[in-house]
Amino acid sequence: MDLMLKDKVVFITGPAKGMGAAITLAFANEGAKLALVGRDTAAIEPVAEEARSKGCSVVVIGCDLTDAGQCDAAALKTVEAFGRIDVLVNVAGGSGPMGKTGVETTPEEFDDIVTLNMNGCFHTIRAVLPSMIENSYGKVVNVGGTFGMKGRAGRLAYSASKWGLRGITKSFALEVGQHNINVNCVAPGMVDGPRFRDKVCKTMALKLGITEEEAANRHAEAYALKRITVDDDVANACLFLASDVSRQITGVDLPVDGGWAAL
Repeated sequence: MDLMLKDKVVFITGPAKGMGAAITLAFANEGAKLALVGRDTAAIEPVAEEARSKGCSVVVIGCDLTDAGQCDAAALKTVEAFGRIDVLVNVAGGSGPMGKTGVETTPEEFDDIVTLNMNGCFHTIRAVLPSMIENSYGKVVNVGGTFGMKGRAGRLAYSASKWGLRGITKSFALEVGQHNINVNCVAPGMVDGPRFRDKVCKTMALKLGITEEEAANRHAEAYALKRITVDDDVANACLFLASDVSRQITGVDLPVDGGWAAL
């Protein structure tokens, strides 16, 4: 199936590594034009070069997503480079304190993760919408998380930030649908990779006296499909929601978690 993403202008935050890099290269494989946005432009450049090697036009833009003015400037630079913005994919975010109860979480820790995971997406959506509204076309895909759908003990700050992102998604969807703009949220579960293996599995292994591989298997057993999500699973969901194949879908939370949120 042709997702019709060739030459679409896609503004991606957090493209440097992990699922952000996978999402970036998935759009590159579709022939999109890419604006790759984040604070550490040196870390983004290797991904940008790989995308360029596939024949894509790419600009790398430095931006602190917690600064609304910088987000406005990044959107303007994208429009100057490509003439418009068709798609926004908000990948950038943080995990916040892990294994701390709400009582143990400091106000500073709570504020930091909410500012990054909620305010950052709010700023970028506000920044790109004028271009989308002018062209009566747009797709916004926010990357949330299943802990923003079911909650999670020991992850209060992160869970709160992702619940908030769902509200941002749904409210914007209602406001801009009249302009032919879809706003949706992809909610990954645990995604295999360094953070999952080195933090989540290692913590569980130490707590239960088991190996890290046994810890990973325990996570998989909690899912209907009995396997851990990988970066490409999340990337494919983003492609779907960024395409006109999903033209009649807006304001939804799409779990990509092997069935954990449904159980």
